[in-house]
Amino acid sequence: MRHFNYTLTPVGINNARPKDKPYKLTDGGGLYVAVSPSGKKSWRYQYTFDGKRPEVTIGGYPEIGVAEARERHAEYRSMVEKGVDPAQHKQAEKNERKVRVAAHEAADTFEVFSKVWIAERMMSKSETYRKQSLSFLERFVWPDIGSKRLSEIKPADVLRIIEKLRQIPETAERTRVTIQRVFDYAIQKLLVEVNPALPLRGVIERPPVEHHRHLVEKEIGKFWRSLSMQRAHFTTLAAAKLLMYSMCRKSEVLRAKWTEFDLDAAQWDIPGERMKSRKPHRVYLSTQAVELMRLVYAYSGGREYVFHSVQNVNIPLADATLNHLFKRLDFGVEGFSPHGTRGTAATLLREHGFARDVVELLLAHKERNQVTASYQHHELEGDRREALQFLADCLDRLRQAASQTAEDALRLVA
Repeated sequence: MRHFNYTLTPVGINNARPKDKPYKLTDGGGLYVAVSPSGKKSWRYQYTFDGKRPEVTIGGYPEIGVAEARERHAEYRSMVEKGVDPAQHKQAEKNERKVRVAAHEAADTFEVFSKVWIAERMMSKSETYRKQSLSFLERFVWPDIGSKRLSEIKPADVLRIIEKLRQIPETAERTRVTIQRVFDYAIQKLLVEVNPALPLRGVIERPPVEHHRHLVEKEIGKFWRSLSMQRAHFTTLAAAKLLMYSMCRKSEVLRAKWTEFDLDAAQWDIPGERMKSRKPHRVYLSTQAVELMRLVYAYSGGREYVFHSVQNVNIPLADATLNHLFKRLDFGVEGFSPHGTRGTAATLLREHGFARDVVELLLAHKERNQVTASYQHHELEGDRREALQFLADCLDRLRQAASQTAEDALRLVA
């Protein structure tokens, strides 16, 4: 770069007085101080680039002193020598800062942070629970406060959301709880100090919890007979039967994969990530369950999912499919749901003398007593196999009895 001598001094700049029109105090090499009629002084650099004479503002004086201005000047001169326009470079840096600031502010919005919460805190939960939480956020929360920064959200914002759901109180409260848990995590991350959903606990009063009704033996026979007489798709009926045979949860059955089954060993090994307890669970299949699964394999053995959707063989049956099937069942009991099969089977086994430990293992319940859990290494395989075989045999017997009763009733009418 061409050598030159700087000429300005702090005293000279300080003594410069404003005039009617802007004027320059030249320092050298294109660097100068612009003095405006208002008395404001700023460092600027004028240079030659692509045949033009653009300039770039370095900053105000005295905020930027003589030494710092000359350092910036040297940097800009070097850019010109390398074919980089200093003014364009400065604008690019300014735009980049804006993008970084916008990204930082977006990261603090409720929608973005709630996605972080799902990724970091919900991975240990079941897939069904994660999807439910995400659904509440997508449908009820993000449209109202998703774009707001966490620190800007007040109890009034949360109140507006749950008031819209007052006619469905269970959903309203679960939505509030989801918001509360997101903010709990934000507090742990030191992003906010107050949880706006916490003061609204109890604003929407939920109806008393109705536990899933279990069936007595006479009702079980009618249920099993009604299920076999339903005009539904084969895989839907098979999923409902395995639900009862296995005593598993609906999501565990519907998302079952063929890689989990060993029909020769009469075993079904469910991986921990699909279990509510997050621990692997083994189901010892009864003779009837194995026979059922061989029939299902003949139908869908080449697919990933055992019970795949009729419309799309690459995805499992939807939860609603079994719900609708159970609603159509007409066996004299209203409101019996898929989840009620677990309580029904458990009650039946306990009434016929099977031990509590055996039934709890069949249900894959997590032992609440940590001391007991740490010593409960036994699997009780023989007892569990016996229990599930008894359950299947009992279902056959009760169905036969229900069919005989129905036939006797028809004969009496005739």
